[in-house]
Amino acid sequence: MTARSRAIDSPQTGPHDDLARRVDRALAHPLRKPFAAHTREAFAEASDWLGGRGAAPLILDAGCGVGLSSRRLAERFPDASVIGVDRSADRLSRDHGRLPDNALLVRADLVDLWRLALDAGWRPQRHYLLYPNPYPKATHLKMRWQGHPVLPAILALGGRLELRSNWRIYVEEFALAVTRATGVAAAAEPYAPGPECLTPFEQKYHASGQALWRLVVELPHAPELVPTGRG
Repeated sequence: MTARSRAIDSPQTGPHDDLARRVDRALAHPLRKPFAAHTREAFAEASDWLGGRGAAPLILDAGCGVGLSSRRLAERFPDASVIGVDRSADRLSRDHGRLPDNALLVRADLVDLWRLALDAGWRPQRHYLLYPNPYPKATHLKMRWQGHPVLPAILALGGRLELRSNWRIYVEEFALAVTRATGVAAAAEPYAPGPECLTPFEQKYHASGQALWRLVVELPHAPELVPTGRG
């Protein structure tokens, strides 16, 4: 029997009141945090691997966990180069069989890797954020990607950005942040996974009967971000 998972429990009943201010602040004050040495090394490894893949389009699986999503994406898109990124060496070390030749898993800090990727001119064709930590406490908005200073770098990478979550408010917030920062219309929509879920979390939530939500938006590479200082 599949264990049921609990739905997100949060005092928030809608998008956070401070979201717009956080987005504007991220646009006005680019993140200057020094890059971690291990992420620089991981990025160099990934760049070398990507360079050997020729003109294959890049798929970035950000926060890939145990790497099952990266494997499945590599199988679905055999002509692409799939790079899965997670900060946990333990998760990435789980044995899920041979990694497809068109996939690479790297241990790195996403905040650093996104900025390194942008500086290096990476242009993912597809960019996945699958079931990120929701940080459901209202005081943790700044820890959600839509409220984090790295948001402009995420959006500037461009491509087909897809976010999935079992918390509707998280997806709604991210959609509002995308539109505020780029002017590109974005919206949360209910989502029913196909016969093969991309991640273990997706499988667990779906099996528990939870509603799943996603956002899919086509972003230009290095978009002109909307100026800050609006009312």
